[in-house]
Amino acid sequence: MIRNFLKVAIRNLWRNKNFSAINITGLAIGMAAAMLILLWVQNEISYDRFYEKTNRIHIVYSRDKNNGKIDVWNRTTALLAPALKKDYPEVEDAVRFRPVYFLMTFGEKHLNVQGSFADSSFLSVLNFPFLKGNAKTALNDNHNIVITNKLAIRLFGKTEAMGKTVRIDSADNFTVAGVLKDLPGNTELEFEYLLPWTYITKLGWDNNQTWSSSNAATYVLLKKGISREAFDEKIKNIVRHHKKDGDGSTREVFTQPLSMAHLYSKSENGKLIGGRVETVKLFIAIALVILAIACINFMNLSTARSEKRAKEVGIRKVVGARKNSLIMQFIGESTILALIAFIIAICLVQISLGGFSEVVGVPLFINFGNLYWWLFALAFILFTGLIAGSYPAFYISSSRPAEVLKGTFKNASALIKPRKLLVVLQFTFAIILIICTIIVERQLQFARSRDTGYNKGNLVYIFSQGDVIKNYRLIKHDLLSTGAAVAVTKTFSPITRVWGTATGLSWQGSTEADKKLNFLLFEADDDFAKTTGAKLLQGRDIDINSYPTDSTALLFNEAAVKAMHLQDPVGKTIKNANGVNCHIIGVLKDFIIESPYDEVKPMIIQGLSTGYPVVHFRLNPANSVGIDLAKAEKIFKQYNRQYPFEYVFADEAFARKFREEQQDSTLSALFAGLTVFISCLGLFGLATYMAENRKKEIGIRKVLGASTSSITTLLSLDFIKLVLLAIIIASPIAWWTMNTWLQGYTYRIQVEWWVFVMAGFVAVAIALLTVSFQSVKAALMNPVRSLRSE
Repeated sequence: MIRNFLKVAIRNLWRNKNFSAINITGLAIGMAAAMLILLWVQNEISYDRFYEKTNRIHIVYSRDKNNGKIDVWNRTTALLAPALKKDYPEVEDAVRFRPVYFLMTFGEKHLNVQGSFADSSFLSVLNFPFLKGNAKTALNDNHNIVITNKLAIRLFGKTEAMGKTVRIDSADNFTVAGVLKDLPGNTELEFEYLLPWTYITKLGWDNNQTWSSSNAATYVLLKKGISREAFDEKIKNIVRHHKKDGDGSTREVFTQPLSMAHLYSKSENGKLIGGRVETVKLFIAIALVILAIACINFMNLSTARSEKRAKEVGIRKVVGARKNSLIMQFIGESTILALIAFIIAICLVQISLGGFSEVVGVPLFINFGNLYWWLFALAFILFTGLIAGSYPAFYISSSRPAEVLKGTFKNASALIKPRKLLVVLQFTFAIILIICTIIVERQLQFARSRDTGYNKGNLVYIFSQGDVIKNYRLIKHDLLSTGAAVAVTKTFSPITRVWGTATGLSWQGSTEADKKLNFLLFEADDDFAKTTGAKLLQGRDIDINSYPTDSTALLFNEAAVKAMHLQDPVGKTIKNANGVNCHIIGVLKDFIIESPYDEVKPMIIQGLSTGYPVVHFRLNPANSVGIDLAKAEKIFKQYNRQYPFEYVFADEAFARKFREEQQDSTLSALFAGLTVFISCLGLFGLATYMAENRKKEIGIRKVLGASTSSITTLLSLDFIKLVLLAIIIASPIAWWTMNTWLQGYTYRIQVEWWVFVMAGFVAVAIALLTVSFQSVKAALMNPVRSLRSE
């Protein structure tokens, strides 16, 4: 019987090659798109889940009140981990992690590489796999270093890395005590080497460590059976208990499973409630929608062809076939189609996986050696075959033999209601995706076109290392005198980021409540406004070289002036949290330094008083960028010979702020296009079948004098009405979805009516182009050929 079913299935597929091709193509594209999305989803939800003790590893967050809101961030004081390990029996281990950039030197090789300081037991808690070395002892010695295999190859080539000595920042030598496998793409941690935490003490970087600091990531390994919620309640006020002014402190700490940190990074009222997980859910829905549309195509074409299969079913029933066996036959045929489509889909996925990986920024792959993958593939095929073949199977198998053999069985037109419903459903999904894609792209362009408040063009910065700061004045002089740059300044952080905040400010007329105002803190020396292109609205720029007292000078942005309710702020005295009197020398127009989607926060720019600054310089527009950079490289190499000249364009750094939204926009556009294509493929198949089914009617109409245009309109109008209905249904759903999504952005567009008109026009135009070809072809057919049998 099974052999007979297979024969019939293959014969039917071959006999109806065109419809089979449309069915298989639609299913294959739908499956391929769904698989690509699910591969990305699998990667997203697998972040930091590969550790041996994943279920017990947590990252500690801080939260505190800030300008009437509760901020949450994933850094704590470095004093926290030792205290947790010492004072809380629930803690099996607690480790610290602090990113750092150092110059790595081996022989004549000089590499500027991102690494991290870590406690000695860090690799026992987060057990990244070792190629060589011992996780328990690798970071025990103060001058040991653990490197990734990638860095080992860059430094030592194919020679043995273990035991080799590398120099850190031309200052200290470290011995390679371990080589890790390269970090997987699905981890939030980024480093190419690990240094012992004790090295921070030698550098003196922890001299000013307090319980108010936030300069370390803290990971906690809880003992088995410990409730995270109970532990959080116990440690919540640990910062207040240790601070001298604990009674006035509002800072709290809490934990989050490390495996959830990637998905849940968005906070509301001091709780992590969303983030990347929202995008993951959205794309899971898109994958299901695309697969559903491909299955709907199958149902539509199969039910439309039911009349041709009806006599076969009638004869089978007369000779004794039962309904169940007929259902199994049709489900079997759809499963064979699904299997063929799956094989093609795998080929499509393999072909497109490289390009798709570039779009999502993650190297994706199919693990064919994984048993679970094959079980998933089998389930995927059976599920698709069952869903795609269920409706035609149950419908056709329910026909009565007498009606079929007498020729009174319902023809394709009897299926008009369910078929119309399925077409409307298809295009509803497609139009929703079109509208969402347009709005996401408009929001992205809206944020990109927002005035940044400074001039990003030709603005370059480098992170100062080695002798740059010692020779800064000489470097600045040479950059200007050689014409490589027209302005130079040094700052504490890049113009696209902010690394400090300030609270506790007081001024004439301020209140105790004003001391709780939180300001972004930026530090700069002379020519900041000239170099960055920031607009001075009042007063003058900071110029420590000409005015030594400018080390206590302040520039305020408009938001800061507004928050402090200052009138004529220039010349006013501000006392900082340390009791130092500072003076306002100017007001800058608000400029974007954080998220381009949020409002600009109050910010203070003070005279540079701390180390590790960043050198910004504006390239000379009279020269080409290449010539300016070549001159600059020569100058930096002259005064900082051992360090590579690595620079960042401010406009490129700013553009990276849109990376996640750009990725979502690209994926939305890609899958919206595929959804429309699959829908049109099904529509084309239906139009082909309906034209064939109505060829005698068309012939009679032509004989009676109907024009080609009237017949074309007649055949196309039914489908266009369905698309118009889909537009009416899709529009409010898309409006609600995107309006909800936009609420997550302070700086956002309004959802305008023309977006729905545009999406509707696109859908109608595509549908019209799809069905008109078959409609015109049918209208031009010679009526003699269609009526010959009459």
